[in-house]
Amino acid sequence: MLAATARHVGDRVAVVVATTRAAAKRAARLVAVEYELLPAALSVESGEVVHRFDHATTAHAALPPDALVTETTVGTQRLHHAALEPHMCLAEYANGTLTVHTPCQSVYGARTVVAELFELSYNRVRMIKVPMGGSFGGKQEFILEPLVSFLAMRLGRPVKLVLDREECITATMVRPAQRSTVRTVLAADGALLDIQVHTVLDAGGYVTSSLDYAEAMAHKLTRLYRTPRYGHSGEVVVTNTPVAGGMRGWGAPDIATCMEIHLDHVARASGCDPVALRMANLVAPGAIDPVSGMSLGDARVQQCLQQGAELFRWAERVNAPAGEGRYRRGVGVACGGHKNGMLSAEFPESSTVTLKMNEDGSVQLVASLHEVGAGTSTTMKVLVAEELGIDPELVTVGEADTNSTPFDFGCFGSRMTYVVGAGVRLGAQRLRERVVQAAAELLEASPDDLHADLGHVQVAGAPGRGLTYAQVVQGTRMRFGGDIIVTSTYQSDSNPGSYSVQFAEVEVDVLTGLVQVTDFLAVVDIGTAINPLMVEGQCRGAVQAGIGSALCEEIVLDDAGRPLDGGFKNYHLVNSATMPRVDVLLIEHDGDQGPYGAKSVGEVAFVPTAAAVVNAVNQALGTEITELPASPERVLAALATVGAPL
Repeated sequence: MLAATARHVGDRVAVVVATTRAAAKRAARLVAVEYELLPAALSVESGEVVHRFDHATTAHAALPPDALVTETTVGTQRLHHAALEPHMCLAEYANGTLTVHTPCQSVYGARTVVAELFELSYNRVRMIKVPMGGSFGGKQEFILEPLVSFLAMRLGRPVKLVLDREECITATMVRPAQRSTVRTVLAADGALLDIQVHTVLDAGGYVTSSLDYAEAMAHKLTRLYRTPRYGHSGEVVVTNTPVAGGMRGWGAPDIATCMEIHLDHVARASGCDPVALRMANLVAPGAIDPVSGMSLGDARVQQCLQQGAELFRWAERVNAPAGEGRYRRGVGVACGGHKNGMLSAEFPESSTVTLKMNEDGSVQLVASLHEVGAGTSTTMKVLVAEELGIDPELVTVGEADTNSTPFDFGCFGSRMTYVVGAGVRLGAQRLRERVVQAAAELLEASPDDLHADLGHVQVAGAPGRGLTYAQVVQGTRMRFGGDIIVTSTYQSDSNPGSYSVQFAEVEVDVLTGLVQVTDFLAVVDIGTAINPLMVEGQCRGAVQAGIGSALCEEIVLDDAGRPLDGGFKNYHLVNSATMPRVDVLLIEHDGDQGPYGAKSVGEVAFVPTAAAVVNAVNQALGTEITELPASPERVLAALATVGAPL
């Protein structure tokens, strides 16, 4: 928990506990640390390779002589998650039981880590998920829980730790910096015959989840594009830089950015329209992912691209002049794919929920929900209410608590709506069946003759014969001593693709290098939008983050490995004044097994954004920017290479 050898600036070497913040700060200033300076590896070239991987679907074969071979190297930068709420944790230890209040993404995962670390029985460790102001993947690993738990047990008093913004940047985790070389072979008819990728990922000072993150990147592209041959190799390198961890999309935005910028280079080299090139190679509904061997389900990414191009007026805008003088305009497109849960040959997906109907007909949902600010709780209320035919306000939902809510893996892998939501819907169906069964006993009728909806159970063909939900619960308790409560476990047996296609228009100031996104369209294969306004909000928030990663967000290190950002003063986010209007087009259908056909949106909506913006910049200027962010300095340098006149 405290490092004897500091592996990066921001590594924890000492801890001070006090009764007030002021006292803690004074005490911290009195701590003297003697450092022995060691050689620092601040780049992957000087770091240590700790993992290599190599995945391939088929062996290489002879290529046609007229095939176009294109190779592009794209680098994506370290990013801060920039959640509104910083990292924090509170632990208390009393009567031999440790209770931890944590805004994490998996209470059961946190319990396992803490209990195993301190050799505690699981029934002596309670993790309570508390409300949180965002995560974006930054709170799915357990950074503060072990330390705060140790201090609470050692002192026998409650201990709370709250990080400031600079500490969140330096002492938690960042999205890893990575560089990928993409090599494709394009047939004369526009089909991709081969995709080969090599990735070098910077894990920072500790390996943590970087091995899985890098491996996951190798399982993304075949969920999006068809090709008879695919290979992805790479290395994970440990350096003395901020520790890398998971971020929104778990590698999908990183590799999609590389692939989509590369495809625009292919389009330019082949003389093909970027939309047409992608349309010729995107997966179709029912396709099988050659890497996982699983069906991609009712994949509507082609429909996203087609309808998006029409709505955005792509054909008209891509052929319009970029302009002359100081300001140039361009448009870009990018596609992205992700998943719906963690189901694989190694990971069985399931979710258990309990639903209880109260004496007034209201309902309590007891499930290990992890609301990260994305509207999960509201979605679950809507699902229960829809199945029971009641107002969502009559449904109460809480959050995860290892002492009182059933086991669930947590909030990651875009599994909440598709897997947990399906489990909640199944539980609500079982609760409705239980209500009908109980009503049949009270009415001395056959369950087959009863119908439950709008808070009532009615006998078919007998308008005046029925009971309210409240009467069913009260009657069951008073006559039979029973209860209206069900527990069910849902087993997911599918993991279809989620897709987003995005279009951007930019205006570039060739004098300063500043880029302004002036128009944006996000098209999402959502299946069914349980709450359309919330889905659109997720898309617009993802676009805001994606534009930032394309143009301005970056954790910059000095020559000693110290982050220069310090906080939001120097870590620049896209704010409301610079956000464009973002139109959202939802492609709805019910071909997959999520609740009412719903699929995930929170992660996939972020996947293609950066590439769409960078492609628009390159289209406006005739450049080939491949290092993100496309900062003013990089834009001006790229202009210098093409000799673009003012």
